[in-house]
Amino acid sequence: MLIFFLLKSLAELEVLCTHLYVGTDLTQRIEAEKALLELIDSPECLSKCQLLLEQGTTSYAQLLAATCLSKLVSRVSPLPIEQRIDIRNYILNYVASQPKLAPFVIQALIQVIAKITKLGWFEIQKDQFVFREIIADVKKFLQGTVEHCVIGVIILSELTQEMNLVDYSRPSAKHRKIATSFRDTSLKDILVLACSLLKEVLAKPLNLQDQYQQNLVMQVLKLVLNCLNFDFIGSAADESSDDLSTVQIPTTWRTTLEGIHFWFERFHQALSCLVQFASTRRSLFSSPERAKYLGNLIKGVKRILENPQGLSDPGNYHEFCRFLARLKTNYQLGELVMVKEYPEVIRLIANFTITSLQHWEFAPNSVHYLLTLWQRMVASVPFVKSTEPHLLDTYAPEITKAFITSRLESVAIVVRDHLDDPLDDTATVFQQLEQLCTVSRCEYEKTCTLLVQLFDQNAQNYQKLLHSATGITVDMAIQEAFKQLPSISIRN
Repeated sequence: MLIFFLLKSLAELEVLCTHLYVGTDLTQRIEAEKALLELIDSPECLSKCQLLLEQGTTSYAQLLAATCLSKLVSRVSPLPIEQRIDIRNYILNYVASQPKLAPFVIQALIQVIAKITKLGWFEIQKDQFVFREIIADVKKFLQGTVEHCVIGVIILSELTQEMNLVDYSRPSAKHRKIATSFRDTSLKDILVLACSLLKEVLAKPLNLQDQYQQNLVMQVLKLVLNCLNFDFIGSAADESSDDLSTVQIPTTWRTTLEGIHFWFERFHQALSCLVQFASTRRSLFSSPERAKYLGNLIKGVKRILENPQGLSDPGNYHEFCRFLARLKTNYQLGELVMVKEYPEVIRLIANFTITSLQHWEFAPNSVHYLLTLWQRMVASVPFVKSTEPHLLDTYAPEITKAFITSRLESVAIVVRDHLDDPLDDTATVFQQLEQLCTVSRCEYEKTCTLLVQLFDQNAQNYQKLLHSATGITVDMAIQEAFKQLPSISIRN
């Protein structure tokens, strides 16, 4: 009779799950939400949750149990400390014994652990902060399989995020007290653990077919980001504060951050891999597959250019320029313009190129790859059959203008500051001019107008100096240097 009652209850609960998470009937969903609230208030809530976790036949049954437990442990009037310890330990054992649960179930269950840990952070039993033992428990996960390592990292990540989350239903002073204690006692250790784990994982060959291994890397990166995004000084509530643009890392973390070169090395390696991915032979894919693959590459370019902080490193910048050049080497302009993100990406690439040309003293060897990209893009225009706009008539003249004006502006800086003249490297200069000749022929009239305008302007300045009574030596030297510049061929 008892078994029948349990089975009947389980069947009813699973119907409830279906209505709540995947049902399309609004009335049934509202009724399911009411039943959920009644279940949470029921004395049998914990036993029902256990029933769903152990005998439920769908992931939604497990999700319902996690949702109920989350609401139960978040009550203003907390459960007895022994009961919360039991729930925490039960969930830890449950996810350890079933590491291949649906990701959303694992995350929901781990969020319960995070809430229990935060709300009980200062609670003591037998002279110990019992809920702070979670970090030691996680280390046991990290000694297991890749699946268990993933779960351990997610626990730390969700805990860090929960500690940083302001619950406006509770006193803000209490939240700040807990967050500050967590920051001072645990956060640095979590960051060090995450960095060590990432180095350990990346020291081994990465199997691209192993989803768990890929997931582990992604989860560790998320954990590191959560640590660095922590509200170290309690400024989250004041969104107008200028301090929000600065990460207020504690002084005691200084030695930990000295290994930042590790991150640039990883980014550099990732970009080097992307260069190779962009060069993958075309015959590997069918036409639809190749279009999808190219779309993913273009989306990646867009994300990098929208957040280009990592490109401040010369090595990363150089690899990214190589990556851009390889895109046009392996794909036709007609294929590129068909990508949904193309208009925005070509605008971002143009801005990136213009900025690079204007900073002529930075990584000059990398400019070759950017000019190669634009040279090949413009050279392909006559062969494009697609009706989609290539937009090169808009951006190519801007590239030409940026190159010419930046090199003219460099003359004055070189003369005044007595710097090494980059234009003395005639081999590089003439190679760049050959590339620019092709780019400049797009909207050819604009290029001619620009050259004539700049020539007339500098000629007038030179004539004024020649007829000047004082004869400013430096300005004259600059104008004399202009006459030594290599000329760009504008033959049609």
